[in-house]
Amino acid sequence: MIPVSQTEFRQAMAHLPAGVNIITTQGSAGRCGITASAVCSVTDSPPTILVCVNRSSASHPIFERNGRLCVNVLSSEQEELAKHFAGMTQVPMEERFGWDIWEDAGADQPALRDAIVKLQGRICDFKEVGSHSVIFVQLDRIAVREDGGSLVYFNRHFHGVQRAG
Repeated sequence: MIPVSQTEFRQAMAHLPAGVNIITTQGSAGRCGITASAVCSVTDSPPTILVCVNRSSASHPIFERNGRLCVNVLSSEQEELAKHFAGMTQVPMEERFGWDIWEDAGADQPALRDAIVKLQGRICDFKEVGSHSVIFVQLDRIAVREDGGSLVYFNRHFHGVQRAG
């Protein structure tokens, strides 16, 4: 069997549609946020998700030290935010957190007011796999918006997906 190359793997993953999320944290190590599509449910008992973060990212140690995070599932109208937090623009991190887009109360982690889902919780485990850490998060706060569409990443582009009906 011929081993799969990184190029082949990346090309294949580009064709796997994935929800777009901004992962945020704040605490004693500071505040940061990144755009990520590698988010997945693990179990509902207890409610746990996983988030994959590149270990070479400047944000990685901040997530690790803070020990808490929020997954903000983006709506179809939030493509520009996804680009900012993906580092596709030159907007500094602190400026992003100064925008009037964040919830004021009820969130100990930065939560986007207009995200379609907000999942907050405690990081309960890190597993290093290749270039990334798989971060397991036990949820203690969930908020779901019942209107609007979702933002997905497919074929290296953002796409809005609207609710049926």
